[in-house]
Parts: sequence; structure tokens; C-alpha cells
Amino acid sequence: MSRVAKAAMGIFAVTMISKIFGFARETILVYVHGAGAVTDAFITSMNIPTVIFSTIGSALATTFIPMYYTVQKEKGEKAASDFVSNVFNMIIVISLMLSVLGYIFSDELVKIFAMSYSGEKLQMASEFTRIMIWGMIFIGLSNIMTCLMNINSMFVVPSLTGIPFNIIIIAGIFLSAKADIRLMPLFTLIGMASQFVFQLPFAKKGGYTYRPYINIKDEYIKRTLYLVLPVFIGVGVNQLNTVVDKTLASTLGDGIVTVLNSASILNTFVIGVFISSIQSVIYPLMSKLSSEGNEKAVSGIIQKSVDTVTVLMIPIMVGIIVLSEPIVKIAFERGRFDSTATALTSSALAFYALGLPASGLRNILGNVFYSFGDTKTPMRNGMIAMIMNISMNLVFIRFMGHCGLAFATSVSSTICIITMFISLRKKIGDFGQKNIIKTALKSSIASAIMGVFVYFTYKYTQNSFPNSTRWELLRLMISVSIGILVYTIIVHRMKINEVENLLDLVKGKLSNILSKLKKH
Repeated sequence: MSRVAKAAMGIFAVTMISKIFGFARETILVYVHGAGAVTDAFITSMNIPTVIFSTIGSALATTFIPMYYTVQKEKGEKAASDFVSNVFNMIIVISLMLSVLGYIFSDELVKIFAMSYSGEKLQMASEFTRIMIWGMIFIGLSNIMTCLMNINSMFVVPSLTGIPFNIIIIAGIFLSAKADIRLMPLFTLIGMASQFVFQLPFAKKGGYTYRPYINIKDEYIKRTLYLVLPVFIGVGVNQLNTVVDKTLASTLGDGIVTVLNSASILNTFVIGVFISSIQSVIYPLMSKLSSEGNEKAVSGIIQKSVDTVTVLMIPIMVGIIVLSEPIVKIAFERGRFDSTATALTSSALAFYALGLPASGLRNILGNVFYSFGDTKTPMRNGMIAMIMNISMNLVFIRFMGHCGLAFATSVSSTICIITMFISLRKKIGDFGQKNIIKTALKSSIASAIMGVFVYFTYKYTQNSFPNSTRWELLRLMISVSIGILVYTIIVHRMKINEVENLLDLVKGKLSNILSKLKKH
């Protein structure tokens, strides 16, 4: 596990930088265009190619890694390289066909994703969609390229792609305000292409050679398609949840789609930084160990990965709930994003945060099943979560408005992760679940105590600093620092193994830095 932890920590900093650029993109978007019709139309249009082809691309990417190892083991390196080219070319053909259809039926697509749009807002969203729909080609190719990077242990490269992607979109946002509004979706399309192009030189360096080769009768393609269908359904129902949330949000008035999106961005920032860093490392490793039949080693990785996610996500969940308003205020409240938008976004963020631990664990456990070649269990769990999410959306939105949509997402994620743990226990037997429960309980107690300290620290400093964004940031940093210190002391006293491992890793990194400084 130390190798996994070191690799995860190695890409953590890069992922953090990339996500900060993503934050900057969202902040600049609402600063320039506010929480209104233009931003709603852009977010909806940007979601369309992402949702459509991310479903296909993510499903292929999930089955791609274990199948690649199978081809490599059974037929050798050349056959594995041909398998990659075959998948690449099929994605190009499929995405081109879908892009053409999306271009022709852009109005209908927008109505599916935001049923209340009409008039000028519908026309603008449709026009944006006709530009960005071609991004599906690059989204699919980028997903497979990322898998290829992970197979070759180039974990940092995919994490870097978000930097040029977000910089290009930011440039488009600024230019759209001064010139043509269509520059915003056009630059977004260029940004989507950059994620794929950025990884190409590294793929060649890793030994991959592209071939214009398509063989739909290839036995490994058939096996991949057999495995990918349940994954496609499983990923698809997750994306359908997003579509339903945004569609229902669009009925609540202008700006609500933007508000929910802003809250969701803040929430997924955490998952993107912490969970993706762990997930991108352990999935290829679990796939390889599973193909070798080493289930004992896989069980050990499962327990330690779940423990790591738990001790990270539970305190972050509590911290976000307690500090949701200042977080949103610092992140977004400027320009045309006013205090009303901050209040609406912070309330949604608190309800989204309730599902953070479950969302993080869901990504990890889903990959556990995929590494064993079981694509049906995550599909079934995803369908259960979708049905519950949609049902609760329709109920909660009546009483809680846009917060009901966020709350339904969190509750359905939590129920889904419980059923996945039960399914995993049936599949592989004991994987250290008793220790996992103990770790979760200890982390919950420590987080609750931490939350009290954070709350009173923030309240105590309220009258000690001037009322400005700069001082608000200082108050937030002080509160977060106190929270981290309190939580670390408590869990250290409780002797949670994964915390001890993380602390040792940080100490080792600091020792290396200090020794290098002394040499100079």
C-alpha cells in the first residue's frame, strides 16, 4: 500500500493545481456573466457532449484497462498495441456519428437537458450546443489516452490536462464578453481537444504506435463490448441523474442551474483532488492483481483504500457543512455573482456535502468490481440509486426547492454505497469490513469534535477582522487550520493506521526537502 500511497501523493499536488484552474474558470464565468440566462445556457450546452460521450467513454475506459492486460498476457505487446488502435478508431467513428446527430437535433437535445428553456435562451443554448457537440470526439479519445497513461504508470500526465483545458476556456470567457458570445463555446471546444493532444507525445514516448486499424470481429473487442454494456448502463444512469437534476433545476427560474452547478463544482473539487489521485493509481494495480488471481492482495488494497477515503472525506464533509457560506463567498461572490446567489449556492453545497464520503467510496468500490470483471453489480447499484434519486428529487423539490435536489443526490449515493458493500461481502468474503467500520466511527467522532472547534473559531474571529474578501479568506484559513490540527491530534491518539501512514509519508517528504536544502 505504501507504493500506492506514494504514487497517489505524487499526483495530488498536480491535481490540486489543475482543479484550482477549474475553480478559476467557474469563478470567472459567474463574474463575467453572472448567475443568469447566459451562464445557464453555457453550462447546459457544455454538459451535453460531456454527458453523452463521457457515458460511452467512461464505460470503455473502465473495461479497457483489464482487457488491455488480458490481451498483453495472452497475445503479447503488439496485439495489445493493435487493440488500443482498434478502440481509438471505433471511438472516432462513433463520436463523429453522434456529433452529426447532435448538431442536427440541437434544439431537441437542449429541451431534454433543460425542458423549461424557450425563446432567446433556447436559441442561445442550441447555438452553443452546435459548436461544443464536436467535443465528443476528443472526450472519448482523451478517456482512452488517460487509461493508456495509467497503464504505463504516467499518472501525472492526465492530471495536467485540466490546466490547458481551463486556461483556454477562461480566455474564451473574457473574449466573449468583449466580442462575440460564441467565442465562449468555441474556445471550450478547443479546450476539449487540448486534453487529448496534450497526452499524445507522452503516449508515443511510452511506446504506443497508432495504426489506422479497425476490426469489429476481433475477439477482444467482442469481450470488451460484452463487459462494457453493463458499465455503460451503470455510468449512464449516473449521468441521467445529472440530467434530471439540471432539468428540474431549470424549472425553478433563471440562475438556479448556475447555482446548483457552482455548488456541485465545489463538491466535486474535493472528489477530483483526493479520490481521483487514489483511484487512478489503485485501479490499474487491482486489475493486474485480479488478472493474476491474487485476491488476497486485492482485499488488502480494498481495506486500506476505503480507510484512506473515509479518514479524508468525513472531516471534509463536516468542514464544508460548517463553512459552506464563507467557502462560496470567497470562491464566487464578485462581479455579477451577488450575496443572494451566495446564499442559494451555500445551502445547496451543504446538502451536497452530506454525500461526499459515499461519492468517494462509490468511485473506489465501483473500480473494485470492474477489476474483477464484474460490471453488472455496479450497474444494478447505479440503477437503484437512479430510481431513488429521481423519486426523492420529485418529493424534496416541493419542500426544499433546489436544496432538495442536492439532498436527494446525497441520500441516494449513501444508500448505493451501502448496497455495494453488501454485494462486495457476498462476492469476496471478508475484506476487513469490521476494521473499516471501526475506522469510520473513529473518524466520525473526531470530525464531530473538529466541527465544533471550526464553528466557534470562525464565529469568534467574526468581529476581529474587517469585512472584506481578503480578511474573510484569512478567517477561513484560520478556521480550517484549527480544524486540521484538532482532527489530526484526535485521530493520531485513536491510532488509525491510514492516518499514521499518511503522516509518515508527509514526514518523509519534508525530510527529503530539508535534506536537499541543507545540501544547497
